[in-house]
Amino acid sequence: MKKIFIRRCALFAIFISTALLAYGQNKGSLFIIGGGDRSPALMKELVETAHLSPTDYIVILPMATSIPEESIAYFSSQLSPVCSNPIASFNFTKAQANDNQSWIDSVQNARLIYITGGDQNKFMAVVSGSKLYEALHSAFRNGATISGTSAGAAVMSQIMITGEERDKSAKDPFKEVKKNNAVTAQGMGFVTSAIIDQHFIIRSRYNRLLSILADHPDKMVIGIDESTAIIVTGKKVKVAGESQVVVVSRPQKLKTFSNNKVAFKDARISLFAPGEGFTLK
Repeated sequence: MKKIFIRRCALFAIFISTALLAYGQNKGSLFIIGGGDRSPALMKELVETAHLSPTDYIVILPMATSIPEESIAYFSSQLSPVCSNPIASFNFTKAQANDNQSWIDSVQNARLIYITGGDQNKFMAVVSGSKLYEALHSAFRNGATISGTSAGAAVMSQIMITGEERDKSAKDPFKEVKKNNAVTAQGMGFVTSAIIDQHFIIRSRYNRLLSILADHPDKMVIGIDESTAIIVTGKKVKVAGESQVVVVSRPQKLKTFSNNKVAFKDARISLFAPGEGFTLK
């Protein structure tokens, strides 16, 4: 009986430790921007979300862009009116993402980390499976705010929209709502229950988002417009900026018909304005 009691106590201790670790994984925040212009008010809200102390610093990761110097300079110039904290930038190669420990440590200990726009596939090609990937998740667990715009927004979810489609016969991209057409890949996984799209309303990306929903009906799909952001803390999401955020989830009676076109009923759709919010699944 004593051995059984000890074994049960040990299992309970493991359960508690695992629960505490899972709880600690969401200590940080996400500030996910849909692309486009960023107003001073939006930049101020980003800085406020990060809760920067005078000794904290900011890191810019420009691996998604083909113009890293310009992207770094532009974001730094937008931060300077609302923040006096030091800013560092690290344009990692794939090798450096595993071997440059001083850079990796600098990312891990940053309080605010910003991922530029560009090509999300290019960013993940550098980061995926690397020590830098682990450092970013460690920073997030320890309370850092992870931000990104456009491609830097797409990488936030576990299932990442690559921007590509399998059916290349149509002249216009994503002309139809179809299953197995929108290409996805592994993203950073800061958000696991939703899939993020960007430049959403201004570029009318509804067909792409509904196609993604048909492929992943258990997920929420979130379309963030330009000059707009979602702030994610735990499962709570707040909209900030100047435009709107579209959220679609829970499609019912999903079916496919001619040439993989899809139909479903009674999906939940919401359109959120700045200041409004919702809860992740």
